[in-house]
Amino acid sequence: MTSSAPGPTLETTRLILRPTAEADFERWCDFMADEDTARFIGGVQAPSQVWRSMMAMAGAWTLTGVAMFSVIEKSSGRWIGRIGPWQPHGWPGTEVGWSLHRDAAGHGYALEAAAAAVDYAFDHLGWSDVIHCIAPDNGPSIRLAERLGSRNRGPGQLPAPFEEAAIDLWGQTRDEWRDNRRRILAKG
Repeated sequence: MTSSAPGPTLETTRLILRPTAEADFERWCDFMADEDTARFIGGVQAPSQVWRSMMAMAGAWTLTGVAMFSVIEKSSGRWIGRIGPWQPHGWPGTEVGWSLHRDAAGHGYALEAAAAAVDYAFDHLGWSDVIHCIAPDNGPSIRLAERLGSRNRGPGQLPAPFEEAAIDLWGQTRDEWRDNRRRILAKG
């Protein structure tokens, strides 16, 4: 049996969102070795760095109950990325962030998982606002934020060691999400 961090498990039609598990390591290494995938999330990482990143995510689940979910494709059981609530020390707000493995792109998984994570942030964590920290040239993330109904609130600042990264803060309130969620569900 694989050990995982304590925390909730969410299910969507095609996905399982659960806390970080040891079994995620190999795919997470592959994910963070891809230059295009890692470009907007801190850059390429060696396996030793990935291990520490995974342990930080597991530790956040354990100590705060807030961390990104590992996203598992139900049909294959594969780890396909990380999506969910994130609020490290000094962060510019209560974020729901996302990043998927290259082989999971283009299937609508990001919207499906991000919508479930935003629901979780508002309904279970009690957040009144969510942001998404997005580089101005990260077109796919901007399009996802727009599909979720978030709007660009302007430039933001990340804490060290990412303070030099150019980001815009996209976001919406709980009330805005309720309206946007109905629109997303209506589109199917």
